[in-house]
Amino acid sequence: MNLKEDLIKHFDPNGPGIQGNLFGLPYTPETSELIVIPVPWEVTVSYHTGTAAGPTAVLDASSQVDVLVKDIPDAWKLGISLAKIPDGLYAESKHLRELSAQHIRRMEKGEPVLPADPLVNKINEASESLNIYVKSAVQRYLREGKMVGLLGGDHSTPLGFMRALGEQYTRFGILQIDAHADLRKAYEGFTYSHASIMYNAMKIPAVSRLVQVGIRDLCEEELHVMQRSKGRIRTFFDDDLKAKRYEGETWASQCDRIIDELPEHVYISFDIDGLDPKLCPNTGTPVAGGLEFQEAVYLIRKLALSGKTIIGFDLSEVAPGTNDWDANVGARMLYQLCNYMAVSQSKLRMATQ
Repeated sequence: MNLKEDLIKHFDPNGPGIQGNLFGLPYTPETSELIVIPVPWEVTVSYHTGTAAGPTAVLDASSQVDVLVKDIPDAWKLGISLAKIPDGLYAESKHLRELSAQHIRRMEKGEPVLPADPLVNKINEASESLNIYVKSAVQRYLREGKMVGLLGGDHSTPLGFMRALGEQYTRFGILQIDAHADLRKAYEGFTYSHASIMYNAMKIPAVSRLVQVGIRDLCEEELHVMQRSKGRIRTFFDDDLKAKRYEGETWASQCDRIIDELPEHVYISFDIDGLDPKLCPNTGTPVAGGLEFQEAVYLIRKLALSGKTIIGFDLSEVAPGTNDWDANVGARMLYQLCNYMAVSQSKLRMATQ
């Protein structure tokens, strides 16, 4: 009997979980099939802060998630764990966020952004260093044969992950669930802004298609990027989806249309503000509208069962606020993302399969 089998044999999924472990499960990174990389970073957020505390808050809340998934009976046996949060990363984010806030306040007073602004350059360099760290961590786990997810932090955090996949796959698509298009170029002067993640992702040659779902807040610049993409970006705006629903189209058929736009290999980039803000009121930039929790899960489930392969995911912009609500929602969405990626890779089987 190997170590993982021994852990499974002696763990009671009906009892309290193991404190300090993701979802209270008994696994370590060595005994896990899937590793979640925490990235407590929010240097370029442009409205409310708090998402850098997301990984710790989600970890704490995850112990309250019941690990039974009725359609995936052995989900808890997969082996999921959270990698160690890097020493000093949260403190560095907090320090740099204070500097970026100074810069943003100057901009709001009408001061121009200078190309050689030393403060902006410092933050851009630190953000690129973060991208390099994330890419390296993802590549290490991929070499070990692990499935990988990422838990932010703000939505700038997964760029290194996407770059790693760009070297692993010749072609893949991104399914973005989000309130915002995130297609701004160097927003507020910051090359790696959370508002620019998809603009930067589209620079990766292997990204053949970006499919955006739930978008309901964008600027003219972003609309032009969509229009000039020659079909490489396909956006399902929240108001259009809802209008079709009011006219009788089902969510099931809309999900089929969304999935049809994606290539064989798919990376999911899930900004929690893609959900209705009653589910994530403390996220950095909440926007009225959005998906219900089960609507998002239904889409992910359909994707997992479509024959396409989920090759990675991120969950970002979970900010705990003054209570556990956002973290509870984030922890449950994280568990769904983990399980359905495993289903798509035949690491777990559905009860009906």
